[in-house]
Amino acid sequence: MPDTVDSTSDNRTVNNTMRHAYRVLSDEEKANMQAVKDAGLAFHDLIAGLGNSQEISLAKPKVEEAVMWAVKSITA
Repeated sequence: MPDTVDSTSDNRTVNNTMRHAYRVLSDEEKANMQAVKDAGLAFHDLIAGLGNSQEISLAKPKVEEAVMWAVKSITA
């Protein structure tokens, strides 16, 4: 079993304990998922660069959650 699998790969079930079956995503869905993750990472990095504060500590996991829900919507 590989250590990592690209999130847009059709082999993304090999390292997932809970979800054993995925539907094959279209090229558009794969591109959308990659775009959401790229935008989320850019925003997360921007926020992280603002320093350390209680507000930043709250904001970063909210960005991660937003990306998770958007990806879940694409892959459902």
